[in-house]
Amino acid sequence: MRILYFDIDTLRADHLGCYGYPRNTSPNIDAIAREGIVFDQVYASDTPCLPSRSALLTMQFGIKNGIVNHGGTDADPVVEGVERRFQSRLHATSLPRRLQMAGLHTVSVSSFAQRHSAFHWYAGFNEAFDVGKFGFETADEVHAIAADWLTRRGGGDHWFLHVHMWDPHTPYRAPPSYGEPFVNEPVPAWLTESVREEHWAMAGPHSAQEAIGFAPNESWARLFARQPQSIDGAAAVRRMFDGYDTGVRYADDYVGRLVDQLANLGVLDDTAIIVSSDHGETLGELGIYCDHHTADEFVSHVPMIVRWPGLGTGRRAGLHYQIDVFATLLELVGGKPSRGWDAQSFATPLERGQATGRDHLVLSHCAWTCQRAVRFEDYLLVRTYHDGFHLFPAQQLYCLRTDPHEQRDLSMVRPDIAARGEAMLATWHHAMMPSAARGRDPLENTLREGGPFHVRGQLPSYLERLRATGRGEHARTLAAIHGAKS
Repeated sequence: MRILYFDIDTLRADHLGCYGYPRNTSPNIDAIAREGIVFDQVYASDTPCLPSRSALLTMQFGIKNGIVNHGGTDADPVVEGVERRFQSRLHATSLPRRLQMAGLHTVSVSSFAQRHSAFHWYAGFNEAFDVGKFGFETADEVHAIAADWLTRRGGGDHWFLHVHMWDPHTPYRAPPSYGEPFVNEPVPAWLTESVREEHWAMAGPHSAQEAIGFAPNESWARLFARQPQSIDGAAAVRRMFDGYDTGVRYADDYVGRLVDQLANLGVLDDTAIIVSSDHGETLGELGIYCDHHTADEFVSHVPMIVRWPGLGTGRRAGLHYQIDVFATLLELVGGKPSRGWDAQSFATPLERGQATGRDHLVLSHCAWTCQRAVRFEDYLLVRTYHDGFHLFPAQQLYCLRTDPHEQRDLSMVRPDIAARGEAMLATWHHAMMPSAARGRDPLENTLREGGPFHVRGQLPSYLERLRATGRGEHARTLAAIHGAKS
Protein backbone atom coordinates (compact mmCIF):
# COMPACT_ATOMS: atom_id res chain seq x y z
CA MET A 1 0.00 0.00 0.00
CA ARG A 2 1.16 3.53 -0.80
CA ILE A 3 -0.39 6.64 0.74
CA LEU A 4 0.37 10.23 -0.31
CA TYR A 5 -1.08 12.79 2.11
CA PHE A 6 -1.26 16.39 0.91
CA ASP A 7 -1.50 18.53 4.03
CA ILE A 8 -2.22 22.05 2.70
CA ASP A 9 -2.01 24.50 5.55
CA THR A 10 -4.96 26.83 6.25
CA LEU A 11 -7.05 25.38 3.41
CA ARG A 12 -10.74 26.27 3.55
CA ALA A 13 -12.99 23.56 2.18
CA ASP A 14 -15.36 26.09 0.64
CA HIS A 15 -12.55 27.58 -1.47
CA LEU A 16 -12.16 24.37 -3.47
CA GLY A 17 -14.13 23.61 -6.61
CA CYS A 18 -15.11 20.15 -5.34
CA TYR A 19 -16.85 21.89 -2.41
CA GLY A 20 -18.71 24.29 -4.69
CA TYR A 21 -16.37 27.27 -5.01
CA PRO A 22 -16.90 29.04 -8.36
CA ARG A 23 -13.31 30.23 -8.77
CA ASN A 24 -10.95 27.74 -10.40
CA THR A 25 -8.61 27.41 -7.43
CA SER A 26 -8.16 23.65 -7.42
CA PRO A 27 -8.28 21.81 -10.77
CA ASN A 28 -5.85 19.10 -9.64
CA ILE A 29 -7.46 18.58 -6.25
CA ASP A 30 -10.86 18.49 -7.96
CA ALA A 31 -9.58 15.76 -10.28
CA ILE A 32 -8.55 13.72 -7.23
CA ALA A 33 -12.00 14.33 -5.73
CA ARG A 34 -13.77 13.04 -8.84
CA GLU A 35 -11.93 9.74 -8.44
CA GLY A 36 -12.43 9.51 -4.70
CA ILE A 37 -14.64 10.34 -1.73
CA VAL A 38 -15.36 13.88 -0.61
CA PHE A 39 -16.31 14.20 3.06
CA ASP A 40 -18.53 17.21 3.64
CA GLN A 41 -18.39 17.59 7.43
CA VAL A 42 -14.92 16.87 8.77
CA TYR A 43 -13.51 19.09 11.52
CA ALA A 44 -10.22 19.54 13.32
CA SER A 45 -10.87 18.95 17.00
CA ASP A 46 -8.28 21.53 18.08
CA THR A 47 -6.94 24.54 16.21
CA PRO A 48 -4.83 26.20 14.96
CA CYS A 49 -1.61 24.64 13.62
CA LEU A 50 0.23 23.27 16.67
CA PRO A 51 -2.85 21.89 18.47
CA SER A 52 -4.31 20.50 15.24
CA ARG A 53 -1.31 18.50 14.07
CA SER A 54 -0.62 17.39 17.63
CA ALA A 55 -4.15 15.99 17.77
CA LEU A 56 -3.50 14.20 14.49
CA LEU A 57 -0.20 12.77 15.73
CA THR A 58 -1.56 11.61 19.08
CA MET A 59 -5.12 10.90 17.86
CA GLN A 60 -6.28 12.61 21.03
CA PHE A 61 -8.07 15.85 21.81
CA GLY A 62 -5.96 18.68 23.15
CA ILE A 63 -7.63 18.43 26.54
CA LYS A 64 -5.90 15.02 26.85
CA ASN A 65 -2.58 15.44 25.03
CA GLY A 66 -2.06 18.84 26.66
CA ILE A 67 -1.41 20.89 23.50
CA VAL A 68 -3.98 23.66 23.01
CA ASN A 69 -1.90 26.85 22.79
CA HIS A 70 1.03 28.23 20.80
CA GLY A 71 3.05 29.13 23.91
CA GLY A 72 3.16 28.48 27.62
CA THR A 73 2.76 25.15 29.39
CA ASP A 74 0.03 23.97 27.05
CA ALA A 75 2.11 24.22 23.89
CA ASP A 76 4.02 21.06 24.82
CA PRO A 77 2.79 17.48 25.20
CA VAL A 78 2.25 15.91 28.58
CA VAL A 79 5.46 14.65 30.16
CA GLU A 80 5.23 11.05 31.38
CA GLY A 81 7.51 11.56 34.35
CA VAL A 82 8.52 8.58 36.46
CA GLU A 83 6.45 6.17 34.34
CA ARG A 84 8.42 7.04 31.19
CA ARG A 85 10.14 3.93 29.85
CA PHE A 86 13.18 3.60 27.54
CA GLN A 87 10.85 4.48 24.67
CA SER A 88 8.11 6.98 25.36
CA ARG A 89 4.41 6.23 25.27
CA LEU A 90 4.07 8.49 22.23
CA HIS A 91 6.64 6.42 20.40
CA ALA A 92 4.27 3.46 20.64
CA THR A 93 0.95 5.22 20.20
CA SER A 94 1.42 7.93 17.55
CA LEU A 95 -0.39 7.65 14.24
CA PRO A 96 2.80 7.31 12.15
CA ARG A 97 4.08 4.62 14.54
CA ARG A 98 0.84 2.70 14.10
CA LEU A 99 1.26 3.04 10.32
CA GLN A 100 4.78 1.66 10.74
CA MET A 101 3.38 -1.28 12.67
CA ALA A 102 1.01 -1.89 9.76
CA GLY A 103 4.04 -2.22 7.49
CA LEU A 104 4.40 1.27 6.02
CA HIS A 105 7.59 3.31 5.74
CA THR A 106 6.59 6.73 7.09
CA VAL A 107 7.96 10.03 5.75
CA SER A 108 7.18 13.69 6.47
CA VAL A 109 8.18 16.68 4.33
CA SER A 110 7.32 19.64 6.55
CA SER A 111 8.80 22.56 8.46
CA PHE A 112 6.04 22.29 11.07
CA ALA A 113 8.24 20.85 13.83
CA GLN A 114 10.86 23.57 13.41
CA ARG A 115 8.35 26.42 13.14
CA HIS A 116 6.56 25.47 16.37
CA SER A 117 9.38 23.64 18.20
CA ALA A 118 6.99 20.70 17.94
CA PHE A 119 9.63 18.00 17.93
CA HIS A 120 7.16 15.43 19.18
CA TRP A 121 5.92 15.48 15.55
CA TYR A 122 8.82 13.21 14.58
CA ALA A 123 7.54 10.34 16.74
CA GLY A 124 6.95 7.40 14.43
CA PHE A 125 8.40 8.82 11.20
CA ASN A 126 11.18 6.84 9.55
CA GLU A 127 12.27 9.93 7.65
CA ALA A 128 11.58 13.63 8.19
CA PHE A 129 12.64 16.49 5.92
CA ASP A 130 12.64 20.07 7.19
CA VAL A 131 12.21 22.45 4.26
CA GLY A 132 14.19 24.99 6.28
CA LYS A 133 12.13 28.18 6.10
CA PHE A 134 9.94 27.85 9.20
CA GLY A 135 6.69 27.80 7.23
CA PHE A 136 7.56 30.69 4.92
CA GLU A 137 8.47 28.39 2.03
CA THR A 138 6.42 28.07 -1.14
CA ALA A 139 5.08 24.94 -2.77
CA ASP A 140 7.86 24.71 -5.34
CA GLU A 141 10.39 24.34 -2.51
CA VAL A 142 8.34 21.61 -0.83
CA HIS A 143 7.83 19.91 -4.18
CA ALA A 144 11.57 19.70 -4.84
CA ILE A 145 12.09 17.57 -1.73
CA ALA A 146 8.97 15.42 -2.15
CA ALA A 147 9.67 14.83 -5.84
CA ASP A 148 13.22 13.77 -5.07
CA TRP A 149 11.96 11.25 -2.51
CA LEU A 150 9.42 9.87 -4.97
CA THR A 151 12.12 9.55 -7.61
CA ARG A 152 14.20 7.48 -5.21
CA ARG A 153 11.53 5.52 -3.37
CA GLY A 154 8.09 6.15 -4.87
CA GLY A 155 8.14 3.14 -7.20
CA GLY A 156 8.39 0.83 -4.23
CA ASP A 157 5.56 -0.34 -2.05
CA HIS A 158 4.43 0.15 1.55
CA TRP A 159 4.98 3.86 2.21
CA PHE A 160 3.18 6.85 3.72
CA LEU A 161 4.39 10.25 2.50
CA HIS A 162 3.19 13.44 4.24
CA VAL A 163 3.68 16.55 2.05
CA HIS A 164 2.99 19.83 3.83
CA MET A 165 2.47 23.03 1.79
CA TRP A 166 1.93 26.44 3.42
CA ASP A 167 0.87 28.67 0.53
CA PRO A 168 -2.68 29.61 1.69
CA HIS A 169 -1.36 30.52 5.15
CA THR A 170 -1.17 34.19 6.06
CA PRO A 171 0.84 36.14 4.93
CA TYR A 172 -0.22 35.16 1.41
CA ARG A 173 3.01 34.47 -0.40
CA ALA A 174 2.55 33.03 -3.88
CA PRO A 175 5.50 34.32 -5.96
CA PRO A 176 4.87 37.60 -7.85
CA SER A 177 5.83 35.80 -11.05
CA TYR A 178 2.73 33.64 -10.69
CA GLY A 179 0.60 36.62 -11.66
CA GLU A 180 -3.02 37.32 -10.78
CA PRO A 181 -5.13 34.35 -11.90
CA PHE A 182 -8.37 35.71 -10.36
CA VAL A 183 -8.14 39.40 -11.17
CA ASN A 184 -11.15 39.27 -13.52
CA GLU A 185 -13.33 37.02 -11.36
CA PRO A 186 -15.88 38.31 -8.83
CA VAL A 187 -15.16 38.04 -5.13
CA PRO A 188 -17.57 36.19 -2.80
CA ALA A 189 -20.81 38.16 -2.76
CA TRP A 190 -21.56 37.98 0.96
CA LEU A 191 -18.81 40.45 1.91
CA THR A 192 -20.60 43.59 0.72
CA GLU A 193 -19.46 47.15 1.29
CA SER A 194 -22.01 47.57 4.07
CA VAL A 195 -20.66 44.48 5.83
CA ARG A 196 -17.11 45.76 5.43
CA GLU A 197 -18.09 49.15 6.87
CA GLU A 198 -19.65 47.45 9.87
CA HIS A 199 -16.46 45.47 10.40
CA TRP A 200 -14.34 48.63 10.09
CA ALA A 201 -15.65 49.79 13.47
CA MET A 202 -14.83 46.50 15.23
CA ALA A 203 -11.86 45.68 17.47
CA GLY A 204 -9.35 42.89 17.68
CA PRO A 205 -6.18 41.64 16.00
CA HIS A 206 -6.76 40.94 12.32
CA SER A 207 -9.90 43.06 12.36
CA ALA A 208 -10.61 45.21 9.32
CA GLN A 209 -8.33 48.03 10.44
CA GLU A 210 -5.52 45.62 11.41
CA ALA A 211 -5.63 42.81 8.85
CA ILE A 212 -1.97 41.93 9.52
CA GLY A 213 -2.12 41.62 13.33
CA PHE A 214 -2.39 44.37 15.94
CA ALA A 215 -1.19 47.17 13.64
CA PRO A 216 -0.02 47.63 10.04
CA ASN A 217 3.43 46.20 9.42
CA GLU A 218 5.33 48.02 6.69
CA SER A 219 8.13 45.46 6.44
CA TRP A 220 5.58 42.73 5.82
CA ALA A 221 3.86 44.99 3.30
CA ARG A 222 7.07 45.06 1.29
CA LEU A 223 7.73 41.33 1.62
CA PHE A 224 4.19 40.06 1.04
CA ALA A 225 2.49 42.24 -1.53
CA ARG A 226 -0.54 39.96 -1.80
CA GLN A 227 -1.48 40.51 1.86
CA PRO A 228 -3.62 43.58 2.63
CA GLN A 229 -2.62 45.62 5.66
CA SER A 230 -6.18 46.80 6.27
CA ILE A 231 -9.55 46.21 4.67
CA ASP A 232 -10.28 49.83 3.84
CA GLY A 233 -12.40 49.31 0.73
CA ALA A 234 -13.44 47.02 -2.09
CA ALA A 235 -9.92 46.89 -3.51
CA ALA A 236 -8.58 45.48 -0.25
CA VAL A 237 -11.39 42.91 -0.11
CA ARG A 238 -10.39 41.75 -3.58
CA ARG A 239 -6.73 41.73 -2.63
CA MET A 240 -7.49 39.46 0.31
CA PHE A 241 -9.57 36.95 -1.63
CA ASP A 242 -7.22 37.00 -4.61
CA GLY A 243 -4.16 36.61 -2.36
CA TYR A 244 -5.63 33.66 -0.48
CA ASP A 245 -7.06 31.96 -3.57
CA THR A 246 -3.80 32.39 -5.48
CA GLY A 247 -2.04 30.57 -2.63
CA VAL A 248 -4.53 27.72 -2.95
CA ARG A 249 -4.04 27.57 -6.72
CA TYR A 250 -0.25 27.64 -6.40
CA ALA A 251 -0.30 24.69 -3.98
CA ASP A 252 -2.75 22.90 -6.27
CA ASP A 253 -0.31 23.19 -9.18
CA TYR A 254 2.29 21.25 -7.22
CA VAL A 255 -0.25 18.70 -6.08
CA GLY A 256 -0.78 18.06 -9.77
CA ARG A 257 2.95 17.68 -10.43
CA LEU A 258 3.36 15.06 -7.72
CA VAL A 259 0.30 13.15 -8.94
CA ASP A 260 1.73 13.22 -12.46
CA GLN A 261 4.99 11.85 -11.07
CA LEU A 262 3.11 8.91 -9.56
CA ALA A 263 1.61 8.25 -12.98
CA ASN A 264 5.03 8.38 -14.63
CA LEU A 265 6.31 5.91 -12.03
CA GLY A 266 3.44 3.58 -12.93
CA VAL A 267 2.01 3.47 -9.40
CA LEU A 268 -0.80 6.05 -9.48
CA ASP A 269 -3.65 3.55 -9.72
CA ASP A 270 -2.37 1.66 -6.67
CA THR A 271 -1.66 4.73 -4.51
CA ALA A 272 -4.10 6.25 -2.04
CA ILE A 273 -4.19 10.06 -2.09
CA ILE A 274 -5.53 12.19 0.76
CA VAL A 275 -6.03 15.96 0.68
CA SER A 276 -6.80 17.83 3.90
CA SER A 277 -5.54 20.63 6.15
CA ASP A 278 -4.79 21.51 9.75
CA HIS A 279 -7.43 24.27 9.86
CA GLY A 280 -9.13 26.87 7.71
CA GLU A 281 -9.08 30.67 7.58
CA THR A 282 -11.44 33.49 8.42
CA LEU A 283 -11.78 35.82 5.44
CA GLY A 284 -14.08 38.40 6.99
CA GLU A 285 -16.30 36.10 9.05
CA LEU A 286 -16.87 37.39 12.57
CA GLY A 287 -15.01 40.55 11.54
CA ILE A 288 -11.65 38.73 11.37
CA TYR A 289 -9.50 39.01 8.26
CA CYS A 290 -6.60 36.91 7.00
CA ASP A 291 -6.06 34.65 10.01
CA HIS A 292 -7.55 31.91 12.20
CA HIS A 293 -8.61 33.00 15.68
CA THR A 294 -11.74 31.09 16.63
CA ALA A 295 -13.39 27.71 17.11
CA ASP A 296 -15.86 28.60 14.37
CA GLU A 297 -16.88 26.92 11.13
CA PHE A 298 -14.21 28.45 8.94
CA VAL A 299 -11.27 27.67 11.19
CA SER A 300 -12.39 24.21 12.34
CA HIS A 301 -13.96 22.79 9.16
CA VAL A 302 -11.32 21.18 6.95
CA PRO A 303 -11.51 19.59 3.52
CA MET A 304 -11.18 15.83 3.45
CA ILE A 305 -10.74 14.11 0.11
CA VAL A 306 -9.78 10.45 -0.04
CA ARG A 307 -8.95 8.68 -3.28
CA TRP A 308 -8.50 5.10 -2.11
CA PRO A 309 -8.18 2.12 -4.45
CA GLY A 310 -11.32 0.03 -4.26
CA LEU A 311 -13.20 2.32 -1.88
CA GLY A 312 -15.43 4.00 -4.44
CA THR A 313 -16.38 7.58 -5.18
CA GLY A 314 -18.98 10.15 -4.19
CA ARG A 315 -19.80 12.40 -1.28
CA ARG A 316 -20.24 11.48 2.36
CA ALA A 317 -22.17 13.51 4.89
CA GLY A 318 -21.97 12.93 8.62
CA LEU A 319 -20.00 14.71 11.31
CA HIS A 320 -16.47 13.40 11.81
CA TYR A 321 -13.34 14.60 13.50
CA GLN A 322 -10.32 14.62 11.22
CA ILE A 323 -8.70 12.09 13.53
CA ASP A 324 -11.67 9.75 12.93
CA VAL A 325 -10.89 9.67 9.22
CA PHE A 326 -7.24 8.81 9.83
CA ALA A 327 -8.20 6.09 12.32
CA THR A 328 -10.43 4.70 9.57
CA LEU A 329 -7.63 4.73 7.01
CA LEU A 330 -5.31 3.06 9.51
CA GLU A 331 -7.83 0.25 9.89
CA LEU A 332 -8.11 -0.07 6.11
CA VAL A 333 -4.37 -0.86 5.89
CA GLY A 334 -4.65 -3.40 8.68
CA GLY A 335 -3.41 -1.17 11.50
CA LYS A 336 -4.75 -1.11 15.01
CA PRO A 337 -5.63 1.89 17.17
CA SER A 338 -3.92 2.59 20.44
CA ARG A 339 -5.69 2.41 23.77
CA GLY A 340 -6.52 5.95 24.85
CA TRP A 341 -7.16 7.38 21.39
CA ASP A 342 -10.17 9.68 21.03
CA ALA A 343 -10.36 8.86 17.31
CA GLN A 344 -13.09 6.45 16.23
CA SER A 345 -12.76 4.41 13.05
CA PHE A 346 -15.76 4.03 10.75
CA ALA A 347 -14.05 1.70 8.27
CA THR A 348 -16.81 -0.91 8.14
CA PRO A 349 -19.72 1.42 7.29
CA LEU A 350 -17.47 3.31 4.87
CA GLU A 351 -16.61 0.13 2.99
CA ARG A 352 -20.28 -0.81 2.92
CA GLY A 353 -21.38 2.61 1.70
CA GLN A 354 -23.45 3.19 4.81
CA ALA A 355 -24.17 6.61 6.29
CA THR A 356 -22.36 7.26 9.54
CA GLY A 357 -21.18 10.09 11.74
CA ARG A 358 -21.04 11.44 15.26
CA ASP A 359 -24.05 13.08 16.91
CA HIS A 360 -22.03 16.22 17.60
CA LEU A 361 -18.45 17.48 17.74
CA VAL A 362 -16.67 19.64 20.30
CA LEU A 363 -14.12 22.03 18.82
CA SER A 364 -11.44 23.94 20.74
CA HIS A 365 -9.16 26.92 20.15
CA CYS A 366 -6.71 28.54 22.59
CA ALA A 367 -4.00 30.33 20.58
CA TRP A 368 -5.77 33.62 19.70
CA THR A 369 -8.95 33.22 21.74
CA CYS A 370 -10.05 30.65 24.30
CA GLN A 371 -13.17 29.06 22.89
CA ARG A 372 -14.99 25.77 22.71
CA ALA A 373 -17.72 25.15 20.18
CA VAL A 374 -20.29 22.44 19.56
CA ARG A 375 -21.17 21.49 15.99
CA PHE A 376 -24.51 19.67 15.82
CA GLU A 377 -27.30 19.35 13.25
CA ASP A 378 -27.39 22.69 11.39
CA TYR A 379 -25.93 24.61 14.31
CA LEU A 380 -22.70 25.88 15.77
CA LEU A 381 -22.66 26.99 19.39
CA VAL A 382 -19.53 28.93 20.43
CA ARG A 383 -18.62 29.43 24.09
CA THR A 384 -15.95 32.12 24.64
CA TYR A 385 -13.73 32.15 27.74
CA HIS A 386 -11.23 34.74 26.46
CA ASP A 387 -12.28 36.94 23.54
CA GLY A 388 -8.79 37.67 22.20
CA PHE A 389 -9.80 41.38 22.32
CA HIS A 390 -12.56 40.81 19.74
CA LEU A 391 -15.36 41.58 22.25
CA PHE A 392 -17.20 38.36 21.52
CA PRO A 393 -20.12 37.59 23.84
CA ALA A 394 -19.83 34.57 26.10
CA GLN A 395 -22.23 32.61 23.93
CA GLN A 396 -22.96 32.67 20.19
CA LEU A 397 -25.24 30.45 18.15
CA TYR A 398 -25.38 30.22 14.36
CA CYS A 399 -27.52 28.23 11.94
CA LEU A 400 -25.02 27.33 9.23
CA ARG A 401 -27.71 26.19 6.81
CA THR A 402 -29.44 29.57 6.62
CA ASP A 403 -26.50 31.75 7.70
CA PRO A 404 -23.36 30.19 6.19
CA HIS A 405 -21.08 33.13 7.07
CA GLU A 406 -22.09 33.47 10.73
CA GLN A 407 -23.71 36.90 10.51
CA ARG A 408 -26.77 36.39 12.75
CA ASP A 409 -26.26 35.30 16.35
CA LEU A 410 -29.34 33.30 17.40
CA SER A 411 -28.37 32.74 21.03
CA MET A 412 -30.97 35.20 22.35
CA VAL A 413 -33.80 34.19 19.99
CA ARG A 414 -33.28 30.42 20.19
CA PRO A 415 -32.23 29.80 23.80
CA ASP A 416 -33.65 26.27 23.56
CA ILE A 417 -31.16 25.29 20.87
CA ALA A 418 -28.33 27.10 22.66
CA ALA A 419 -29.16 25.19 25.84
CA ARG A 420 -28.91 21.88 23.97
CA GLY A 421 -25.46 22.83 22.73
CA GLU A 422 -24.38 23.90 26.21
CA ALA A 423 -25.56 20.56 27.61
CA MET A 424 -23.51 18.68 25.00
CA LEU A 425 -20.45 20.73 25.89
CA ALA A 426 -20.93 20.11 29.62
CA THR A 427 -21.35 16.36 29.09
CA TRP A 428 -18.20 16.22 26.92
CA HIS A 429 -16.20 18.19 29.46
CA HIS A 430 -17.32 15.93 32.31
CA ALA A 431 -16.27 12.86 30.30
CA MET A 432 -12.86 14.33 29.41
CA MET A 433 -11.77 15.62 32.80
CA PRO A 434 -10.73 12.30 34.42
CA SER A 435 -8.03 11.97 31.75
CA ALA A 436 -7.28 15.68 31.28
CA ALA A 437 -3.65 16.63 30.70
CA ARG A 438 -1.66 17.39 33.86
CA GLY A 439 -4.79 16.81 35.94
CA ARG A 440 -6.56 19.97 34.80
CA ASP A 441 -8.29 21.43 31.75
CA PRO A 442 -5.56 22.98 29.55
CA LEU A 443 -7.98 25.74 28.54
CA GLU A 444 -8.36 26.78 32.17
CA ASN A 445 -4.60 26.59 32.63
CA THR A 446 -4.13 28.83 29.58
CA LEU A 447 -6.40 31.41 31.18
CA ARG A 448 -4.42 31.26 34.44
CA GLU A 449 -1.14 31.76 32.57
CA GLY A 450 -2.34 34.92 30.87
CA GLY A 451 -4.62 33.77 28.08
CA PRO A 452 -4.03 32.87 24.44
CA PHE A 453 -0.36 33.14 23.52
CA HIS A 454 -0.75 35.51 20.57
CA VAL A 455 -2.50 38.22 22.61
CA ARG A 456 -0.45 38.03 25.81
CA GLY A 457 1.03 41.42 26.68
CA GLN A 458 -0.50 43.11 23.65
CA LEU A 459 -3.36 44.99 25.27
CA PRO A 460 -1.66 48.22 26.48
CA SER A 461 -0.33 49.18 23.05
CA TYR A 462 -3.50 47.99 21.35
CA LEU A 463 -5.65 50.18 23.60
CA GLU A 464 -3.59 53.13 22.42
CA ARG A 465 -4.17 52.18 18.80
CA LEU A 466 -7.91 51.82 19.37
CA ARG A 467 -8.07 55.30 20.86
CA ALA A 468 -5.99 56.75 18.02
CA THR A 469 -8.26 55.23 15.38
CA GLY A 470 -11.59 56.43 16.76
CA ARG A 471 -12.48 53.28 18.67
CA GLY A 472 -12.13 54.64 22.18
CA GLU A 473 -15.34 52.97 23.35
CA HIS A 474 -13.86 49.57 22.50
CA ALA A 475 -10.69 50.52 24.37
CA ARG A 476 -12.69 51.35 27.48
CA THR A 477 -14.63 48.09 27.28
CA LEU A 478 -11.54 45.96 26.76
CA ALA A 479 -9.74 47.66 29.60
CA ALA A 480 -12.71 46.98 31.88
CA ILE A 481 -12.86 43.32 30.85
CA HIS A 482 -9.17 42.47 30.82
CA GLY A 483 -7.47 45.22 32.77
CA ALA A 484 -5.30 47.73 30.97
CA LYS A 485 -2.09 45.79 31.74
CA SER A 486 -3.13 42.48 30.21
